[in-house]
Amino acid sequence: MIITFYGAAREVTGSMHLVATKRDHILLDCGMFQGRRKEAQAKNTVLPIDPSLITNVVLSHAHIDHSGRIPLLTKNGFNGNIICTRSTMDACELLLKDSAHIQESDASYLNYKTAKRFLEKWERRRGSSEVGKKEIQEIKARLKVKGHKLNNKAINELLLEYNLNIIEPLYTMDDAEQSLQFFQGVPYRYTVTVGHKMRCTFYDAGHILGSSMVVLDIEENGRKYTILYTGDVGRFNKPIIEDPTLTFDKNDRNVDLLIIESTYGNRLHQPVDDLKRALKEVIVETAERGGSVIIPSFAYGRTQELIYFLHELYMNDEVPKMPVYVDSPLATEITRVFGEHPEAYDKETHDVFLKKGINPFTFPLLRFVESVEESMALNRDKTLHIVLAGSGMCEGGRILHHLRHKIHDERNTILIVGYMAQNTLGRRILELGEKYEASGRKGKPPILKFYNKEYPLRARVVKIDGFSAHADKRELYKFLKDSNLKVKNVAVVHGEEDQALAFASFLEEKGYTVFVPKRGQSLRLS
Repeated sequence: MIITFYGAAREVTGSMHLVATKRDHILLDCGMFQGRRKEAQAKNTVLPIDPSLITNVVLSHAHIDHSGRIPLLTKNGFNGNIICTRSTMDACELLLKDSAHIQESDASYLNYKTAKRFLEKWERRRGSSEVGKKEIQEIKARLKVKGHKLNNKAINELLLEYNLNIIEPLYTMDDAEQSLQFFQGVPYRYTVTVGHKMRCTFYDAGHILGSSMVVLDIEENGRKYTILYTGDVGRFNKPIIEDPTLTFDKNDRNVDLLIIESTYGNRLHQPVDDLKRALKEVIVETAERGGSVIIPSFAYGRTQELIYFLHELYMNDEVPKMPVYVDSPLATEITRVFGEHPEAYDKETHDVFLKKGINPFTFPLLRFVESVEESMALNRDKTLHIVLAGSGMCEGGRILHHLRHKIHDERNTILIVGYMAQNTLGRRILELGEKYEASGRKGKPPILKFYNKEYPLRARVVKIDGFSAHADKRELYKFLKDSNLKVKNVAVVHGEEDQALAFASFLEEKGYTVFVPKRGQSLRLS
């Protein structure tokens, strides 16, 4: 039996691990790489294994860095099932279609930029004549309809006519819709056959709604093997969903290979009990300055957790009651999914809200922004407010427009509540903001460039890392130490190289046999 690590190996995104026996190929996750556009595009476009050879996909959870290449798989010859929990299946219906929309929009915009640059060069060559100017202006006018909407048909016709490069989306909305037909949702602790003498059982990972640890029980050559893939491990004692599983069924306890994440393998988070207090401080201090709080937030999990805490703070009159806007159609839909799965809530959520007949995810000052026009009006709103918008790493979406209007004002706060991967705008905001604060905010503010413009980072940048949905070093070890598992070998994945290596070294000191794979590297179980 061979396990090959095709993604999230000494990096955080692109989770994909292949378990190959003599008869089957089981893919653990099929995630998308995120980061620098060109590098991510190159990694995402080419699948490392022929989709027709894959027996089934076992999906740990719905986040795009774990699920985002599924439509690419299903449109290229995959004939198996995508097996996951029911709430993960519900969330993927939204997340994969949203990802497809982003793929299509990005491709459309890049093609428009290519066409525009071509016409600008053409204009410099031929623009001296009135005939040339008129012809170019007529072509330019056809590239957009109704003033701002891109005319993709006209753009592509121009690019084809002059043999210019056309960017194709990684997959389309139709591809995403088609991929949903392959999903099979199952409950936690329910065992399903995924290959010849190969069974899979899901356990709660405590990361986001529906997230799971995957146990594969495999018989080959007269011997039984057990592989446990953690997916992303959540924190302990956080609200809404249950903690990561510590008690595994008798048949799943002896683990030949544990594949464990290490996003925060060498870091410690703020205690969970401090999160609400830290959020309260940011809101109060920002309101006293006369500013607004801008929160880049992941649509799935983080937004709902923030709504939960804000609801508590407002319910207990602990902060100034300014409007709270969720400016993300996807987050709005995901919040609806949360509302449909109360069976996944923990005891605290039942005690604080449900037993009192209160919906955790709605309160009078909470408003969900639906249309682009509403979002644009909110960008220009000068009154005090809190806005939660995507994307979580500031790589696209409506958060960029809020930053564009608010980043230059020192009264405002940009609140970082999640992991910012290397080479993302969110990471640059965090690092430059922290450096500026450390200097005492002296001298000229740092400059950030996005949307082809430069913006001074005068807004305060505050990080509350305890909101992370990932376990830190201490919590990852708690999972290993306090669970009833007996682990023979450990493969450390899903962490930037420094985090993965540091966590591996820590585990080796505790007596574990540890392997930190590189992308494409294999491990044989015998």
